Amino acid sequence: MSTDFPSQEWTEKYKEAINSDPGYKKAGANWEAGAIAFVIKANAEIGLEQDQAFILDVHKGECRDAHLAEMDEAMAQPFVITASYSQWKAVIRSELDPIKGMMQGKLKLKGNLPMIVRFVDAAKSLVENAAKIDTRFLDEG
Repeated sequence: MSTDFPSQEWTEKYKEAINSDPGYKKAGANWEAGAIAFVIKANAEIGLEQDQAFILDVHKGECRDAHLAEMDEAMAQPFVITASYSQWKAVIRSELDPIKGMMQGKLKLKGNLPMIVRFVDAAKSLVENAAKIDTRFLDEG
């Protein structure tokens, strides 16, 4: 059964996918830079009336927590990546590399880009794990 993106259920499945992936455990083994917030910009046309955010608390190759968050909590994280719904959809479908997306300005990063770039394999693994989730996108009915 497909899971709506974004939703608490989707973030929980994302956490499970990350934690069951030995590739992420290895690629993210040295990550100690803190949690990452993902902000999806509002899009009233698809029923996303306000910005949505979820946080991945990743540390040393493990996702300790994943949850929907209020914007204040999201913006307080050491890394915040913001993009439109369509850009996040492209990332989840592995159609847009998030590092390239940041370099091209399609995804906006608040935080230390060189640190993110150092962990490019971990970022790729996170995308691969997002793609494993049977996702129902709001703009696809």
